[in-house]
Amino acid sequence: MLGWLGWFGFKRRRRAALRDRPFPVAWRAIIDKNVPYAASLSPADREELLGHVQVFLSEKNFEGCAGLQITDEVRVTIAAQACVLLLHRESDYYPRLVSILVYPSTYLVPGGRGGGDGRPADAPQARLGESWTRDVVVLAWDSVVAGASDIRDGHNVVLHEFAHQLDQEDGAGDGAPILPRRSMYVAWARVLGRDFDQLVRDTERHHRTLIDRYGATNPAEFFAVATETFFEKPRQLRAKHPELYLQLQEFYRQDPAELS
Repeated sequence: MLGWLGWFGFKRRRRAALRDRPFPVAWRAIIDKNVPYAASLSPADREELLGHVQVFLSEKNFEGCAGLQITDEVRVTIAAQACVLLLHRESDYYPRLVSILVYPSTYLVPGGRGGGDGRPADAPQARLGESWTRDVVVLAWDSVVAGASDIRDGHNVVLHEFAHQLDQEDGAGDGAPILPRRSMYVAWARVLGRDFDQLVRDTERHHRTLIDRYGATNPAEFFAVATETFFEKPRQLRAKHPELYLQLQEFYRQDPAELS
């Protein structure tokens, strides 16, 4: 049996071999069609992305729900967007994640049970996606396609839910993912805490905001929504929230505001 170090070495070698495989022409065509953000990357970053996609698709399970058939288009479109968050970073490829459940469109989850005092149960909730702390991401396919097709609208359900996965790698979805350096935590808490509080105040006062108001729900949602904004409205974010932009730039090791 392989010991821990032996298994770790085997996994690294296997992933390196997967990244080095020729990328299927059909998959490249899917990314060209469905994930225009990839075209804005440098040639080196694009090749890194394609390598990550090969590892991701080898290790994660996809399940169709409500009649959706899982095709290469579904798998590759989702994987390419999820792997954007992994560029330039030491990554274990979302280690808690096992399966991606994909619905054709917005899906309903049951509401909470009614109280013992005869109160009715909460109404079912319509959702576009969700990230569970243990092993599952759920996505609505039409929202995946719509979010990927417009790279400047600030909304991308895959980036949002996979930001939650990064946040949850330490077992807690609290808006504080595992940072590259211990020295980053103080500034991270100060900057994201301040901008979260400001978003809450702006939302309560019905002020217009660059960062979607859903981010005012809690710090975990703020990090996920800020991630969407960082990749989809990077120049606006850098101009209006420069310290927040810098924190995300250091975390993701990318500078999307400088992409063409």
